[in-house]
Amino acid sequence: MLNRDETGPSVIHYFVDEAGDAVLFNSNGHVLVGTEGCSRYFILGKLDVDDPKGLALALDKLRSELMADAYFRGVPSMQPAKKKTAVAFHAKDDLPEVRREVFKVLLAQNVRFYAVVRDKRDLVAYVRQQNERDPKYHYHGNELYDTLVSHLFRSRLYKAEEFRICFSKRGAKDRTAALKMAIGRAVTEFERDFGVQNQAKIDISFSTPAKRGGLQAVDYFLWAVQRFYEYEHTEKMEGEARYIQMLWPLVSEVHDLDFFAEGRRGVFYTREKPLTLENRVMKSAKKKPRI
Repeated sequence: MLNRDETGPSVIHYFVDEAGDAVLFNSNGHVLVGTEGCSRYFILGKLDVDDPKGLALALDKLRSELMADAYFRGVPSMQPAKKKTAVAFHAKDDLPEVRREVFKVLLAQNVRFYAVVRDKRDLVAYVRQQNERDPKYHYHGNELYDTLVSHLFRSRLYKAEEFRICFSKRGAKDRTAALKMAIGRAVTEFERDFGVQNQAKIDISFSTPAKRGGLQAVDYFLWAVQRFYEYEHTEKMEGEARYIQMLWPLVSEVHDLDFFAEGRRGVFYTREKPLTLENRVMKSAKKKPRI
């Protein structure tokens, strides 16, 4: 297989992170979804980066410039001891003025963003259904995460000879084996459905945003998508939608898994069909509850 410029073997770099949380219930079994401190949606995203080193250098350069700017002197998030913006860009922690500058850097990069989205209210229905069938069934957030990994990579591992997938580190437990299994399921399903054998080399690693610029970048895309979903039915919708609208030229696909349309699971938002409130208003029937 040839590189994107058709000059030689290709290596594709993916950076993977999440937005929202996988929590559904409290310790007493009461639903937390939608309550304060618990997200309504869980989103998994990946960023395909042509030049990871170049992206990291661009973000480091911007951080150095902002840290030297007297305008930000004394701002808590800009203090190294706080381990926030001074260490790595993180959209939730960064000031609006900082976010605007990061967005400018991202828009100048050759990257492509993909995401899968789950409405956690539908997951609650799924878990309750499973509990009725099997009282021993116990939901765990990793089940959701791993399932979305399979969805996210199902048709994206056939365009290069090698894939280097860097996951944002989650907790202390080594989850390499579980994620390899999740990606393996994606490969198996694609081969079964399309008869295409995957022979690409797949390398999995884990890191932190402070060490990998690609993880800082994917966080910004995820933050923008999350703002759209979490505020889509509120009076803040128009203001919150502007972030993903600005980044949309760099978005390849957002797969909303909780709708059934055109004979397949999920609705796909692409450059031709952007993620807007108008496109979200549809009459498609929901599928039966599932993870």
